[in-house]
Amino acid sequence: MKITISLAQMDISFGEPAANFSRIESFVSQAALERADIVVFPEMWNTGYDLRRFKDIADVNGIQTLHVCQALAKKYHIMIHGGSVATKRDNKFYNTTYIINENGKLLATYDKVHLFGLMHEDEFLTAGDHKDQFEVKGTPATSVICYDIRFPEWLRTLSLADSRIIFVPAEWPTSRMPQWRKLLAARAIENQSFVVGVNRVGADPDNRFGGNSIVIDPLGNTVSYLGHEEELKTVTIDTNATDKVRGFMPVFADRRPDLYE
Repeated sequence: MKITISLAQMDISFGEPAANFSRIESFVSQAALERADIVVFPEMWNTGYDLRRFKDIADVNGIQTLHVCQALAKKYHIMIHGGSVATKRDNKFYNTTYIINENGKLLATYDKVHLFGLMHEDEFLTAGDHKDQFEVKGTPATSVICYDIRFPEWLRTLSLADSRIIFVPAEWPTSRMPQWRKLLAARAIENQSFVVGVNRVGADPDNRFGGNSIVIDPLGNTVSYLGHEEELKTVTIDTNATDKVRGFMPVFADRRPDLYE
């Protein structure tokens, strides 16, 4: 199955949801013009890491994010991977992904499972406790968020549900850019899946962010690679490659889960 994906590598206005929401339609409309099946945003694009102000700026129950993204999906008839946004539910804060199909239907949600202490997520956020599984043009897919990729056991758990694409929205700092590329390649190789990593660019008061959004095939080869500037790039993948790789080297069948606990 050929799937066309647009990577929305955007800058984020720190702690200014109104400014960020006002900008996403330009990425969605461009992706639609380029005939993408899905457009993918980076992590925490509504607020950035303005964690101390979440009580004032986090999206309560994701209402604004869903309203805007569902309307855009229907308007442009394109699937939207909502990257992730800061949300508030039951007086707790989460780093949340929403997946919306081209008819505006919510397909899946995911809360970041592994919280990143170096950016103080563990002080302000609540960790997620569930998987997300959805389909893009009938192809099984899943999502994780940024720091999650450092936990291969979690991505393997998700991949055992037969996912062919792993989406990874991120706010990955420039100082750790080499690890970003290597970790994503490793996750693609070991899970024999396409990996789509979409990172932000720009800066906040504490960090600079390196972009380098990337699509990697099941053999770890780079299909498409972005630089350090804000841009949208569209690439087409053929998910039949996952079947070929898994058929040639049946890693999943050769697992020894009896030894892994």
